[in-house]
Amino acid sequence: MTQRADSNHWRLHAGLLTLWFVVSFGVVFFARDLQFGVADWPVGFWFAAQGSVLIFIGIVAVYAWRANRREDPEPGFDQLSYAAHRRSLHRRFAWYVVSLLVFLLVLAFAEHFGMSKVWVAGIFLSATLILYAVIGVYGRTADASEYYVAGRRIPAVYNGMATAAVWMSAASFISLAGGLYLQGFSGNGGQPGGLAYVLGWTGGFCLVALLVAPYLRSMKLYTVPDYFAVRFGGRWPRMIAALAAILCSFTYVVAQIYGVGLITSRLTGVHFEIGILLGLGGVLVCSFLGGMRAVTWTQVTQYVVIILAFLIPVSWLAYKQVGNPLAPLAYGQQLQKIAEMERRLMESPAEKQVVEEYARRARSYEEKLKDVDRSLQAERQELRRQLRALGDMKMEDERAIALRRALSVLPKDVNAARESWTRAMAEDWARARPLGGMPAHTMPFAGDPVGSVEQQEIFDTSRLNFLALMFCLMVGTAGLPHLLTRYYTTPTVAEARSSVAWSLFFIALLYLSAPALAVLVKYEVMAHLVGQPFDSLPAWVAQWARDPSLLTASDVNGDGILQFAELNMGADLVMLATPEIGGLPYVVSVLVAAGGLAAALSTADGLLLTIGNAMAHDMYFEGDDDKAQAMRRVMWSKFALLVVALIAAYAAAQRPAGILYLVSASFSLAGAAFVPAMVLGIFWKRTTRAGAVSGMLTGLGVTIYYMAINLPVVRNGLGLTGDGLWWGIQPVSAGVFGVSAGLLATLLVSTVTRPEPVSDRQFART
Repeated sequence: MTQRADSNHWRLHAGLLTLWFVVSFGVVFFARDLQFGVADWPVGFWFAAQGSVLIFIGIVAVYAWRANRREDPEPGFDQLSYAAHRRSLHRRFAWYVVSLLVFLLVLAFAEHFGMSKVWVAGIFLSATLILYAVIGVYGRTADASEYYVAGRRIPAVYNGMATAAVWMSAASFISLAGGLYLQGFSGNGGQPGGLAYVLGWTGGFCLVALLVAPYLRSMKLYTVPDYFAVRFGGRWPRMIAALAAILCSFTYVVAQIYGVGLITSRLTGVHFEIGILLGLGGVLVCSFLGGMRAVTWTQVTQYVVIILAFLIPVSWLAYKQVGNPLAPLAYGQQLQKIAEMERRLMESPAEKQVVEEYARRARSYEEKLKDVDRSLQAERQELRRQLRALGDMKMEDERAIALRRALSVLPKDVNAARESWTRAMAEDWARARPLGGMPAHTMPFAGDPVGSVEQQEIFDTSRLNFLALMFCLMVGTAGLPHLLTRYYTTPTVAEARSSVAWSLFFIALLYLSAPALAVLVKYEVMAHLVGQPFDSLPAWVAQWARDPSLLTASDVNGDGILQFAELNMGADLVMLATPEIGGLPYVVSVLVAAGGLAAALSTADGLLLTIGNAMAHDMYFEGDDDKAQAMRRVMWSKFALLVVALIAAYAAAQRPAGILYLVSASFSLAGAAFVPAMVLGIFWKRTTRAGAVSGMLTGLGVTIYYMAINLPVVRNGLGLTGDGLWWGIQPVSAGVFGVSAGLLATLLVSTVTRPEPVSDRQFART
C-alpha cells in the first residue's frame, strides 16, 4: 500500500513538473507562432502575462491539496488550540484592514478640504513607520526559536502574506511595471526581460513547492545553511552555504535600500542619502529587535499597504480607459490600440527627425572618441571663445549662464571624457531607433525568424536570452535563503505546502496587474501626452524631470511638440508617477510611495535577518544548539545585522546599477550556489559531502566569473576586446551556466566519492 502511494506521489510530481515546463518554457519558445488574436488578446502574450501564471497557481494548489490529504497529523500538534489561535488572528487582521481603509478615506477628505500635501504625506508616512516600530517593539525577543523562526506558529495564510511582502521587493513594486513599459513582451537583444520577470518570479514557486520547502520544513531547522550541515555533515558545507547566503542576500538588499532612499526622498523631499538613513531606521526596528517574529507580522501589515497601493491606481486607470476596474481582464482592448499607435509613430516624419538627430549626435561622439585629447581641448576652447565673444554681457544673461554651465560640466581629463562620451554615444545610438529604441509591445523577441540571416541570428539570441533569464529567476527563487526560511515558520509540513500556495496567490495579485499597468500607462502617454506642445505638458512631467535618471523630455527636433522618442521615462518612474498620470488625488500618490517603501522595507528586513543569522548562527557559532548559548547567538545575530545594514546603506548611496539588474543578479547567484546540491541532497541519497561542496563552489565560481568578466571596467583593465558573452547570453543570466556547472560537478564528484551515513529524515520520501 505504501509502495503504491509512493508511486502515485512521484507520478503527481512528474505530471505537475511536466505541466510547469510546458506552460513556461514550451509556450515561450513558440511565442512568435502564437501571435494570433483571440478576444482582443495575442495568445502568446496572454499566456506569458496571465495564462501561465494562473496555471502555476493551480499546480501549487493541487500539489498542496493532494499531498496534505494523504499525510497523517503531526505528533504533538494541537489542532484545537491552533484553530483558536488562527481565529484570533483573523479578527485582528480584519480590524487592521478596516482601520487602514478608514484612515485613507479620512486623509482623502482632509486633502479635499484643504490639508496641504506636506501634511498628508507626513501623516501617512509617520503613521506607517510608527505602526512598523510598534510591532517591532512589541515583538522583541531574545528566544532563539522566536528570533529565527517565529516560534513555528505562523498560519499558512499569514505566512503567505508575509512571504508575498518579502517577495514583492522594490524591484517588483517600483521597477517591474516600468520594465514592462520599456521592454514590452521580451525587450531587445541587448536588454532581455519583459515578461520573463513575470514568468520567472511566479513559476519558481512551483519548484519551491514541489522540490524544496516541505522537505526543509520537515527537518525543523533555523537557516538554509543548517540544511547543508545536517544533510552532509562537516564544517565546509555550512560555511560555503553561509558565505553564499551573505553574497546573494547582500546584492539583493543593496537594491532594496536604494529603493528605500528613492521613495523616502520622494515622499519627504529630503536628499537621497538622508532618505536612505530614514528608511533604514524603519528596517532595523523590526529586524533588530524582534527577529523573525516581529518581521513576520510587520510584513503582513506591509503586504496590505503594498497591494492597495498597486491595485488602486491600476484599477482607476482601467476604469478610466475601458470602463472596467478589473485591469487584468480588461487591458487587452488597449493592446490593439497601442499596436496601431506604434505603427503610426514609426511612420511619423517628426518621429523620424528625432531618430535622425539622435543618430547625428551618436556619430558626433564617435568622431570625438577617435582623438579624445584633441576633441576635449577643442571643445573647451570653443566654449571659452563663445564666452569671450559675449563681451560685457551681464552675468545673469541666459546664454552666458548656459555656456558657463556647459564649461563646468565638461569632463576634466581624457579618461573622464572617454568614459562620458562612450556612455553618451551608446545612449544616443539606443535612442536612434523607432519608438526611442523601445520594442513593439506585444512582439516576442527581437529580429525576424524568417528574415535575413542577421535578423534570424538576432531572433535566436533574443529568445535564448529570454529563456535563460526566466530559467535563472525560477531556479533562483528555489534557492533564495530569505524566502526558504519563511517556510520554517509554519507549525506543520502540511501548513508549509499550503503556505506556498497562499504565497503565490498573494504574489499573483500584483504580478497579474503589473503587465496591465504597463499597457495602460503606455496608452495614456501615447494617446494624451505625445503630440502636446512643450509649454502645455502636465505639471508632473516637469516635477519628475528634476531627476534626469527618472525622466527627460527635450525638444530634440526643435518643433516645440513632444514626440514619443523625445520622452525618456526610467523604469523606476512608471509606478511612482501613475497616480499623477491618472489624475488621482495626492493621497493616492502618497499611498503608492508608502507601498513602495513597504515593499523595500519588508524585503530588506528579511534579507538583513538572513545575513545576520548566517554570520552569527552559521559562521560564528556554527549552529551550536546549546541552550546556554541561545541568547548569545541572538545578540551576535543582531550585531551582525546592524553592521551589514550600515555597509549596505553606504553601497546603496553610491547609486549602483538599476534595481532590477541587482535583484536579477542575486537570483543567478542563489540558484547556482544552492539549488543543485540542495535538490540532489533531498532526492538522491548518493549525494556526498564532497559532491555538495564541489557543486556549490563550481556553480558560484562560474556565475561570479561570467558576471565579472563582462563588466566594462574588468574588460578594459585586462585589455580584453569583444563582449565576452557565451552564446550571446547576457551577464544577468550568468546563473544558467552556474547552475549547469554546479549540477554536473555535484553529480560527478558524488559518483566517485563515498556517501556519509545520514538519517532517512533528511531525504524526500521514496
